[in-house]
Amino acid sequence: MSECTHVAELPRAEPAPLSTTCLECLAVGSHPVQLRLCLVCGHVGCCDSSPFRHATGHFEETGHAVMRTFEPGDSWRWCFVDQILV
Repeated sequence: MSECTHVAELPRAEPAPLSTTCLECLAVGSHPVQLRLCLVCGHVGCCDSSPFRHATGHFEETGHAVMRTFEPGDSWRWCFVDQILV
């Protein structure tokens, strides 16, 4: 895994999740494949394997670059800008 400049810009404490699932998926009657947590604001969105790719959409709308998996037992982070695991 590599370091990127966006990790240094993250809040010191990880934000609390704003939900336990992808609310955008619920609103359109879809089911998320896996969940991702925005490490800037706590938004929970579905992964790119989900039909609507709400985590990526959140990045595109907000510019919040780094997210982590929100799946039990997983512990990786992804930077959308640098396209790398961080």
